[in-house]
Amino acid sequence: MSVSARAWTWRPRSTPVEPQAAVAWGDAARHLHARLRLMPVEQASRLQATANRDMLMVSGAADDLPWVDGVAYAATDARAPGLWLPTRWEPEVPIDLLGQALFNAFSRAPLLLWRDPAVVIPLDRQLPVTAQHLQKIDAYWAGR
Repeated sequence: MSVSARAWTWRPRSTPVEPQAAVAWGDAARHLHARLRLMPVEQASRLQATANRDMLMVSGAADDLPWVDGVAYAATDARAPGLWLPTRWEPEVPIDLLGQALFNAFSRAPLLLWRDPAVVIPLDRQLPVTAQHLQKIDAYWAGR
């Protein structure tokens, strides 16, 4: 990757934006996963999820997003459509140019740009939250 996630500093947003995704890491990701399993099917069907070894991201309308201790929130930015950022932090560089650089470096979209841990995660494998998808995430985390 030619764009380092640490090539800039972050500043608190003057006004947090409305969340469009819940993002959780480590134990909080496992708790978020468990919360999704308990969610009514109708509500869960309005959400999309993706995961990697350390993270679970669930996107959808703010009113549908689950809450668990340790979860943080993300939203897209109109200055760089397809770039998801924390709702409380923003990079201290022009977001449109940063988005272009990241999209060029990854050749994938959308992307989650996160502050802590400092990572860029492709989000092009989000799928609807279903019992089957949650089971696949669980199996992936278990190494099966």
